[in-house]
Amino acid sequence: MTDVPANQAAFSDRSGMVTVVYILYLVGLVVGITHLIGVITAYVNRNGAPDWAQSHYQLQIRTFWIGLLYGVIGFVLVFVIIGWLLLLFTMVWMIVRCVRGLKFASALQPYPNATTWLW
Repeated sequence: MTDVPANQAAFSDRSGMVTVVYILYLVGLVVGITHLIGVITAYVNRNGAPDWAQSHYQLQIRTFWIGLLYGVIGFVLVFVIIGWLLLLFTMVWMIVRCVRGLKFASALQPYPNATTWLW
């Protein structure tokens, strides 16, 4: 049995936390409250994380706030058909961002263009 160096174990833990936040966001589409837990986790873990993980945390934090903005606007406009369409778009948008993020995180690669408003 081989021992894992301490710095590599910490590195693996951080990559695991990036994945956990994406999963919390996806579960949040059904449950709701896990989005808040996910964004708090991203804020707590972003300092001191490797560069590739910091790009994911930045994306996750932006995903929360932009998703909240889209969701509030969609909810306000729900009495007009465009509100339902905006809520549907927001759900698809969040799924695409999380799935792409999981793909890059599993390869320990930074998220390309983490400051985008789309994907």
